[in-house]
Amino acid sequence: MSYLDQIEALNNYKEAGKIPFVLDGIRVGQVLESSLELVLDSGYFKLNDNNLTLKAKEYSSRNQDLRGFAQYLLNLGLINKIMDEPYALSNNFNSRALALVDRACATTLGINSYGVHINGYFKDGNSIKMWVATRAKNKEFEGGKLDHIAAGGQPYGIGLKENAQKECFEEASIPYDISKNLTLTGYVSYKHEYSKGGSKDTIFCYDLELPKDFTPKVNDKEVEKFELMDIEDVAKLVASSDRFKLNCNLVIIDFLVRHGILDERERDYFKIVSLLRN
Repeated sequence: MSYLDQIEALNNYKEAGKIPFVLDGIRVGQVLESSLELVLDSGYFKLNDNNLTLKAKEYSSRNQDLRGFAQYLLNLGLINKIMDEPYALSNNFNSRALALVDRACATTLGINSYGVHINGYFKDGNSIKMWVATRAKNKEFEGGKLDHIAAGGQPYGIGLKENAQKECFEEASIPYDISKNLTLTGYVSYKHEYSKGGSKDTIFCYDLELPKDFTPKVNDKEVEKFELMDIEDVAKLVASSDRFKLNCNLVIIDFLVRHGILDERERDYFKIVSLLRN
């Protein structure tokens, strides 16, 4: 296993076997051919020129129908809960939302998804130490894996930094007088094939240099514990194991590059850097 292997594992999307999901002539996602009948049976969608689209034309009607679709999936046991986090249907982050759908439906509809990840660390002389979370074992997705100090999806209608600060407090009890120092350093992106469908995901990366005497505390049921690790040990885990939640590897690799820990001496370095944003 290597840094490049981790990146390629994330970018395993295949267009074959997908039906484009289109609104107002704009592709906003894709649905597995094997799921098409199930989606159409909800009564909210139709086929138009081999593309899937919503029957409703107006924004508010679409939103209402997509709430009904989430309930439909819940009733069938295809999602565990309605998350009450609205995701925008659009073809990029800055485009106008053509409709809103609950986050729980994101992979079924293959929509572009966005999130924030926070690298929580401090400098100790010439070395860097990073706080690492262990996900609760009962998490539906990648339970028990290592994770960032805080991370979360990016709902519609909330600013990036505001959302990052919210996640910092909810997951790691980081007070706002510390999280106000969050620095947006850019983004990473990938196209991944999930069990329910494939999508392009974009993660906005934040660095948060923490006071040396600060210790994060578990503040919800999503995290089991936090531990402080030397950045070299973090790098080794990313490069040689599957201990971290898969998309965390991409964010950490970006951090290693930006902080000069991973450089051109690394095999395939330039290919690694080129694939951080797909």
